[in-house]
Amino acid sequence: MVLNKCHLVIFDMDGTLLQGRTILKMGETKGKVSQIYQIMNSTEHAYEKTIKIANCLRCMNTQEFLEAFRTIPLQKNAEYVIKELQNKKIKTAIVTDSYTLGACDLKRRLGINYVFANKLITEKGHITGGIILQNTQMTKRHPGCKQHSICKGDIVLKLARKLRITPKEIIAIGDSEVDICMLQKAGLGIAFQAPETVRNKADIHTNDLTTVLDYI
Repeated sequence: MVLNKCHLVIFDMDGTLLQGRTILKMGETKGKVSQIYQIMNSTEHAYEKTIKIANCLRCMNTQEFLEAFRTIPLQKNAEYVIKELQNKKIKTAIVTDSYTLGACDLKRRLGINYVFANKLITEKGHITGGIILQNTQMTKRHPGCKQHSICKGDIVLKLARKLRITPKEIIAIGDSEVDICMLQKAGLGIAFQAPETVRNKADIHTNDLTTVLDYI
């Protein structure tokens, strides 16, 4: 753990700021949960799964998406933690392998400063099934985050440059494999309600979002 004064806290969304998973909520809404689980459990590369799962949302109305998304409960203390960070003039970001459609809605609701996510392609208020991946460098030849639809470690570095700070002045918090590179690039990586494979790659682990406030 190498943390200087904190200027930015980056949150994963699904399973971290939210108690549920966006794509599973959409699967319930569309009656495609089993199809989505089948894709998730396949041996394909992570970004290939993301592309196929987006196609499951084809023809879904964007308003229907948002109405379903807003039923996913916020994680306990999420609003309180964001408000405390705002009071201390610390910037916040959502970095997720989910969708901008939901992440930007949550950004507005919580007052988050930045969002990085994958963009569902829409036409006339309907999801086409296409997607623009945040990670334009994904490749089958590289292990780890480079095979995901978003490289969260790259986002840590990008935000550090944007804010003219160092990664050592950033806290990152997440719960899954796609978060590992982000947790390792930040000055402090916090695994939240995470499996052992993620906890082992983080500086600390917790089941309480307010733990973030102990390090600012």
